[in-house]
Amino acid sequence: MKTSAYADPSDPAPLPESPACERNRAPILDVLREAFATRRHVLEIGSGTGQHAVHFAAAMPWLRWQGSDRAGQDLGLARRLAEAALPNTPAPLDLDVAHGPWPVAAPGTARFDAAFTANTLHIMGWDAVQACFAGLDAVLADDASLVVYGPFNVGGGFTSDSNRDFDAMLRARDPRSGLRDLEAVDALAARIRLRLRGDIAMPAHNRCLVWQRP
Repeated sequence: MKTSAYADPSDPAPLPESPACERNRAPILDVLREAFATRRHVLEIGSGTGQHAVHFAAAMPWLRWQGSDRAGQDLGLARRLAEAALPNTPAPLDLDVAHGPWPVAAPGTARFDAAFTANTLHIMGWDAVQACFAGLDAVLADDASLVVYGPFNVGGGFTSDSNRDFDAMLRARDPRSGLRDLEAVDALAARIRLRLRGDIAMPAHNRCLVWQRP
């Protein structure tokens, strides 16, 4: 597994910013402080701009926060990590959940005891969501936690008009994308021995889903 070939960390251009990351990082951190209280090695899938990685790693220094994203997704991740210079954020990894290769947690450590992803499942095609959970099965420890943040349908229906509109926008842009049914995602988690332990309502009709092995 190689480190990511993102833009040069010395690039003087302004770092990309995600307003959504700035808005949601505080309520997500409240969930992660509890869910990851006893965790040590976290894999973040789809780290994007790195705003979450830096914020969460700084707030939870007991964690080794391993960021990742697809090769070529130059959203400032490596630069942001380099500028923050935190001791618990190693260089980001290239990870395409549909094709791998999936990483190990750290030298001498076979598996991650936690994973996190935010606002990714509705961007991926359903085949990639399935591949994501299959890949997690191989890299998560037997007592691992998984936290997923984003909008979900419940019982096959939208939970708000804004989520309905968001889903329509996503599908117009890419028919493979769209809001996922919570129950369908939970079924994928159950196949890899993850049990839903928390479903926390978040601002703007989002949710934090917390799974735990065994």
